This record gives sequence, structure tokens and C-alpha cells, in this order.
Amino acid sequence: MNRSLLVPFYEHPADRPEAWSALVDAAPSLYGVVVNPASGAGDAPDPAFAAAAGRLRAAGVRLLGYADTGYGRRPHAEVVTDLVRHRDWYGTDGAFLDQVATAPAALAHYRRIAVAARSAGAATLVLNHGAHPDPGYEELADLLVTFEGPWDTYRTLDLPVAAHYCHLVYAAPPGIRPATPVHCAVPGTGAHPWGTLPHLLESVR
Repeated sequence: MNRSLLVPFYEHPADRPEAWSALVDAAPSLYGVVVNPASGAGDAPDPAFAAAAGRLRAAGVRLLGYADTGYGRRPHAEVVTDLVRHRDWYGTDGAFLDQVATAPAALAHYRRIAVAARSAGAATLVLNHGAHPDPGYEELADLLVTFEGPWDTYRTLDLPVAAHYCHLVYAAPPGIRPATPVHCAVPGTGAHPWGTLPHLLESVR
């Protein structure tokens, strides 16, 4: 089965155990799951997240530790600390860097982070720009999120598509499939759209 779904699912396993079980069931269709206990790794291991991550890992799912980069404003050391904690506490084998800058001026900063992430064991590195970035970022990561936003906006755009681009769409109706090979479309809206699972999971369970 094609591993096409990159799932940023930001709900606690103790609150939504059935949804985390659905992710395990859908393992063959997943490019990866973003592990995000506390807008990052948090200050201490979370046993519920560790258990959920262990189940996904046992099912062969790539786990991407979440770290906010603040569009280049968050210090390098804080980002790397998040990634190391994800690795040590949850067994992540990749990294999902959020709020990544798009301008070339920040390339040197992100190049340092990318090198540190690889050194910390991130076999897969995803940069979430949310918009189309300077081409220089393409050499830094395995996957670039070049769109994150609502379906009503996405449907009006003619965005470039490449094998290493990913589109994350929320407020999406059933049956919607973003144009990129790796993608996610969820029904969630408002300030917390990534508390819902992608529509496509219903077809792979």
C-alpha cells in the first residue's frame, strides 16, 4: 500500500485512544505520524505518548518529533533539545520542524538545525513552511510542506507539485485528496484543526 499520509495528530492518547488505535491500524498507508506531546517534547516524558509511540513503531510507522522553530527566531539549542528528547523519550526516527521560514536569509540557520537533527538520529526530516519556500531549502530536508491551510484557500491555488512537497489541508470535505504524493486532509476547523484524523483513514482501516 502507498504510504501517502503524513499525519499531524495533536491529541493526547489518554483522551483519544480510539483515534491512536486507528493510526496503528492504518500503518501501511502512513508516511509518518508527528509526535507532539506539548508543542514539542515537553519537560518530562509522557507515559501515554511513549506507549502510543511504541505501538506505532512496532507497526512500522515512521515517527517524527515535533519542534517549533518560530520562523527562525527560536534558538538553535532549544530546537535541538526538543529533537533529542523526542528521540530519547519516544523513539522518534525523524523530525518535523514547524513554522519554518521561507526566505533565503534564514537558510544558514536551518542548515545548522538540519545537520544537528541528522546527527541526533533523524533519518527523515520534514520542514513545514506552510508556503512555497526559497529553492535553497530543498537540499536540507526529505520533505517540504509547501502549503498548510484551509480547503477554501487551497482549492483556489495552482501550487507547484513535486515528489518532495507535501500539502496539509484542513476544513476539508470528505473525498478531498491534496495534489502532492505525501499529504493530509482533515475535517478539523478553527484554532485546533489537527485534532482530527484524515478522511482517508476511513478507507484504509
